[in-house]
Amino acid sequence: MSKNVLITGSTDGIGKQAAIDLAGMGYHVIVHGRNDESVNKALEEIKDESGKDDLNGLSGDFESLQEVRGLAGKVRDQYDHLDILVNNAGIFVKEREVTQDGFEKTFQVNYLSHYLLTRLLLDLLHKGDKPRVVNVSSMVHSTAIDFDNLQGDQDFVGSKAYGISKLCNVLFTHKLARETEDTNLISNCLHPGVISTKLLKQNYGDMGNAVQEGSENILYVATSPNIEGVSGKYFVNKMPQSSATVSYENDVQDRLWEVSAEMVSDYLK
Repeated sequence: MSKNVLITGSTDGIGKQAAIDLAGMGYHVIVHGRNDESVNKALEEIKDESGKDDLNGLSGDFESLQEVRGLAGKVRDQYDHLDILVNNAGIFVKEREVTQDGFEKTFQVNYLSHYLLTRLLLDLLHKGDKPRVVNVSSMVHSTAIDFDNLQGDQDFVGSKAYGISKLCNVLFTHKLARETEDTNLISNCLHPGVISTKLLKQNYGDMGNAVQEGSENILYVATSPNIEGVSGKYFVNKMPQSSATVSYENDVQDRLWEVSAEMVSDYLK
């Protein structure tokens, strides 16, 4: 049975490099981007660089929960199992924007759409071989969460919104690990490193390490036999580290799960 891996946001940056590396390792990679044009362009580049043709590409804009549901539907139509889901897609915006679904854009793209996608694909993951969910967070994830200001409508700072979205990724990781502890699915998250990606350059200038470093960190959490059965951890440089104290609070994890489920309830049916 082939090992199927879906990487969100894999048309450039770390996600694209991870797709190249996983394809080279023999995985059947499902490349994801926001539209068909970006996906088709990335597919050709990934094929050229990996030397592999066993790839597929699917599009879906994470600014639309309807498109996220459509993406999940396409995966379900084409595959009977999923072994690895890498929730990697991410943005950083300096000014507050609201999606067509009514949510702050950073929160939706970086976290809420991944929450929905993961929930919709859980049954396929449970059919996979030692399945893993890998959430790409960041070392700048927030140390606190205000459920009354999740959407940044009271005061908005781009870096703060980004940090909250990345804390949500960690909280979701820990909660999903608890939810699936009686199964063979493992749920972990990671800080990929300070990597020279489009997101970093746009907001912090030309700095950071090569995308290969970020890919190596993702691949470790996604594929390493060293962490089989290890779930609910936050990895930095291939080592489990402590995430923010609040991320371990079960009541906070539970509340975020419940709030998120309500936000996407129309698409979970």
